Order: sequence, then C-alpha cells, then structure tokens
Amino acid sequence: MKNKISEPPGRAPSLQLANLKLEGHTTPVKTPVLPLADDLSRVRTYRSVDDMVHDMRPEMPVHCLRPATITSIAKRFLKAFPGDVMYAVKTNPDPKVLGYLGRAGLTHFDVASLAEIKLVADHAPYAQMYFMHPVKSREAIHAAYFDYGVRDFSLDTHDELTKILEVTGNADDLNLYVRLAIPNECAVYSLTGKFGIKHEHATDLLVATRAASRKLGVCFHVGSQCMDPAAYFAAIHRVDELLSQADVKLDILDIGGGFPSLYPNMTPPPLGHYMKAIKKALKAFPALWQCKLLCEPGRALVAEGGSVVARVELRKGNALYLNDGVYGSLFDAGTPGFNFPVKAVRPGKTLSAEMDEFCFFGPTCDSLDAMQGPFTLPADIKEGDWIEIGQLGAYGATMRTNFNGFYSDTTVEVADKPILSMTGVN
Repeated sequence: MKNKISEPPGRAPSLQLANLKLEGHTTPVKTPVLPLADDLSRVRTYRSVDDMVHDMRPEMPVHCLRPATITSIAKRFLKAFPGDVMYAVKTNPDPKVLGYLGRAGLTHFDVASLAEIKLVADHAPYAQMYFMHPVKSREAIHAAYFDYGVRDFSLDTHDELTKILEVTGNADDLNLYVRLAIPNECAVYSLTGKFGIKHEHATDLLVATRAASRKLGVCFHVGSQCMDPAAYFAAIHRVDELLSQADVKLDILDIGGGFPSLYPNMTPPPLGHYMKAIKKALKAFPALWQCKLLCEPGRALVAEGGSVVARVELRKGNALYLNDGVYGSLFDAGTPGFNFPVKAVRPGKTLSAEMDEFCFFGPTCDSLDAMQGPFTLPADIKEGDWIEIGQLGAYGATMRTNFNGFYSDTTVEVADKPILSMTGVN
C-alpha cells in the first residue's frame, strides 16, 4: 500500500492558474503570488566592463554579470513558451543569477543534485524543483523528498524506478518522468549515450512508471546548442508514437533544454522559430493536448548575461597566454571548441584598428589548457592588456576548478550591453 506523506514546510505556496489555450492544447501557466528571494550579497556595480577594468586593474579573472540582460531574456522566453519554464541550475548556479531569474517571474528549477536543491531552497524558497538527473543516490532522493518537498523525479531504468519507490515508501504523490533517448544530430554538443532509454525498450518502463505515478511524465534532450527547431518536432513525434505503442496516458511532457544562444560563426534561428515548431507538434498530436508542458533552458537564458575579463600574461606570436583557461571559465573553448566573442580592453590607451586572429593558452601547466579559437583582437594586443570574453553566463563560472592553484570568484555587475546579443535575430 502506498503511504501518503504530508508535504514538508517550505514548499511552494499556492499559485494562481491561468489557462493558455493553444488550438486544443491547454496548459496551466503559473503566476507566482510571492516573489522569489534574491541573493543579499553585495557586489560592485559598474556602468561598463571598461569602467571596471579602469577602476580595478584586476590581477585575477573577473566574472561580469548583466542583470538587465538576464532578466530581459528570461521575460521574453517566459512569454514565448506555451508552458512552464524551469531553469537548468547547472548552467549557472550563482545565487545572484537565481535572483535575476526570480525577478523575471521564473519559479521552476531543474536541479541535478542535492547541493543544487539546497541552493535553490536557500535562495528561491518559493520555487518548485524538479530532480531531473536520471541517476540519483538514495540519500539524495530521501533528502529531496522528505526535507525539501520535491515530488518530481526523472528516471530511465526499472532499477531507478524501484530505488525512488523504496526510498519514498511507495509514496502516492510522485510525478515521475521517463527520459527517452533522442537523436542529437542538430546539436553542437551531443548529449546522447549517457542517459535515456531507447525507443524499443521504453514501453515496459512507461507502463510500470504509469502504475507508480500520481502523474506520468516523459522527458528528453535534443542536445546542447540545438541549431534546428525541427529537432523538437521530431522528438515530440517520437513521444507520440511511443505513447500509442505503450497505450498509456501522459500527464506531463518535458521537452528538455537545448535552446541555443549566439556565438561567433554560430547564429541560430530566432527563438520564435523554435516555439513555432513546438506548437506545431503539439497541435499535430491530440494525445498530447491535455499534457502539462515543461522545458529546461539554461544556455539560452543566461549565456549573454555573463562574461569573463582575463589578463594577457605573455604573447608568443599569435598565441596569447591568459590568466584564465579551460580549467577555469573557458572549458567550452577547449575540447568542445566553442568560439567566444572577445573584446580587448586597454584603459587610457589606444588599441590598434588593425585586427588579427589569435589562439589562447590558459595559466596551468597542462598543454590541454589550450583554446584554438580563432579569436579576433587588435593586432597590437600585448602583455598587460585585458580581454573580455563574452557568452560565459552559461557554463563559465560554474566549470571552474582550483587546478594548479589558479582560481578566481571575483564577481561584479555591469550595465553595458553584451558583446553579442540574440536580440537582433529574434
């Protein structure tokens, strides 16, 4: 017999509901009654990155956050998506970022660990959390359910389903999401191989999860930095086919993350094209019309809202040695090969108008600490100059390590525009 366990204190308060009708598709849209708690820590605020460098002359990397940019993008995404938007906390777990998103009206968070759950509970106490990591420890499940009121869990195996049920005492208030394996051909950074049950094996797991759930969900991920909106239509079509085979009723459809941002030589379609593809899919498959719709954006919400300012420590030809690198904030510029927008800063002095292409090396002694770029900068850039590296609000500060003792958590807020912005392509 299932045990009914009362919701612990600190759970999200009641939310006003409004129905968004999408040609037969009705999705409850939650409007927060109470604001999210903001981070109370104080950071320096500057009108621009140039002003910050002129004032601080930083010896270590500085992380620059743009509250207005993050808030504006989040509001635009919330308005465009026909369902509930949950922020993928792993993208940038800075409490200040959670506060910016909260001010924009975002109240749903995709968490992947107990540490992220505690973080959101501390800084966004009125938020609803979804534990969407398909493999969780028993201790994490127990704490999430009993201590933090989490009721939404993902899984991709029968073993994980059994684990969740055993730890929660076969609770009858669980919302369980079966994660499907989805092709990632349209993504710059494929996420296939580690998570997701294959289509041919999913039927039995869906049936078993349906029997154990208060609400049954399906989730998937089309891959990071998905460049083709049609990938969402194709993935939703696969869900519809699978539901027909399994003959189960679905309550929640979580279409995951993958929504892109803008990088040099990588301009995605406008956000509206992705929303059009999603709405087209929902219209095409009646079995999904009554499902609650979720998504898990990360990069698309915060990439533009953060940058890092690093200093040039040495120049060897067209190789610049910086005080930040792939073991710091520039992981994605290494093996994944992302090319980030850059801007040189030389306070009080003029930079050459002639431009050239450079590669970067980070400060550690590891030869893997290399970033090919190419990064276009003034031809006369030299030791002692600073470089702002943009689009690092996503997977920048969150990827830092202390390798070789190189680490900086200095953070400021700036009010100027990011080097690149999706505003022009939306």
